[in-house]
Amino acid sequence: MKTSRLRLRNTPPYLRLLTTTQLAFNIGFYAVLPYLAAHLTDNLALAGWAVGLVLGLRTFSQQGLFMVGGALTDRFGPRPVVLAGCTLRIAGFTWLAFADRTVTVTAAVVLIGFAAALFSPAVESETAREAVRHERETGTPRAQILGLFSAAGQAGAFLGPLLGTALLFVSFRAACLAGAVVFVAVLIAHARLMPGRKRPGSPRAERTGGALRSVFARPHFLALCLAYSGYLIAYNQLYLALPVELTRATGSQDGVGVLFALSSLLVVGAQLPVTRWSARRLAPRTALTAGLLLVAAGFLAVAWLPGRGAYVYLPAGVLVVLLTLGQMLLVPAARGLVPDLVDERHLGLATGALSSVSGLAVLGGSAGTGALLSLPAPALWTALAAVPLAAAGIGRLVTSGHPRHVNAPQAHGVGAGSGRRHPSPARAEVQKDQKEE
Repeated sequence: MKTSRLRLRNTPPYLRLLTTTQLAFNIGFYAVLPYLAAHLTDNLALAGWAVGLVLGLRTFSQQGLFMVGGALTDRFGPRPVVLAGCTLRIAGFTWLAFADRTVTVTAAVVLIGFAAALFSPAVESETAREAVRHERETGTPRAQILGLFSAAGQAGAFLGPLLGTALLFVSFRAACLAGAVVFVAVLIAHARLMPGRKRPGSPRAERTGGALRSVFARPHFLALCLAYSGYLIAYNQLYLALPVELTRATGSQDGVGVLFALSSLLVVGAQLPVTRWSARRLAPRTALTAGLLLVAAGFLAVAWLPGRGAYVYLPAGVLVVLLTLGQMLLVPAARGLVPDLVDERHLGLATGALSSVSGLAVLGGSAGTGALLSLPAPALWTALAAVPLAAAGIGRLVTSGHPRHVNAPQAHGVGAGSGRRHPSPARAEVQKDQKEE
């Protein structure tokens, strides 16, 4: 298989399952969640504070609990955790379809969020594990597999709202039930096709506290968490600072939806070519830092590009393009680095920790950004650019030591193979570091 022509149909069956269900999972999720706030306000007449509380609890139950899903994946293997996540998501969306009080809506939304906290770390860590295996067997850089996974997720995030919009002509309940049906399909696919995997390493269960200490005692993994946190804080400005800037420049936020669609289409259309190019030419650490520098350049564009008259949307457009290109470079690189930086026994926990730590950073970063929104545009966006710039500096520390490489597992129905192993940019970078020492 030629690495320059990687397509979903060329990947092993198990990776096709993981990637395809990521697409379906996001279609079901985004068919409902973008319209939740309007449903709470217009249909259930909840007060603004209650809407904010419900949405905040959903975010916490998902992003904040990723480490729980990751730890359970390490303890019991990915299959039962994925199946539990799908089951809870079906129950959550069905409950939400009929919930008509604040308490029941809140409980349903928290259940939906916790379902994702189970499903996502299990699937993401398993995809990273299989990407490493595929890299060793075929020489295909793991970033290409992870880029394909990211593109599938983004395609789902783009198609889901289109499905939701169509279903809303019937009712919000119809959208919820359609989302539940999508997750039934995901559940059936994983129940039939996802093989079991024994927990790597010692059969004796390790205490979660010991696993946490092992993961967070690794300075290179901590550096990755901090660098990725800088990216997520920056990405969150699409929802926080960009609408404020558009209102300041144009008098309304009407262009926000178009800019979001532009970002999604860029990822769907360009993720694979960008990942193929970066996998051949850039080590993962370099892709990580280059992506963060592109994000910083997008912020500086808003600060200093002219945005008047016919060019009123130019700064925002450049920001979205550069931020999205940066995302396409750094997200597959960051996910591909995790297996090199932690013990294989803790890969699920580490995958969840990357998201949970970043989510907490976004919470604090959003509060800091809110305090800056009253500044003039040049000062605001120059200050915001300092976040991805600092993260890029931290990212240079990620692979400066001796990463541990995950052992290729011997399950999942994919043969170990006897193909020649080709060094990836990540491996070449590690070998270079070792020679220099």
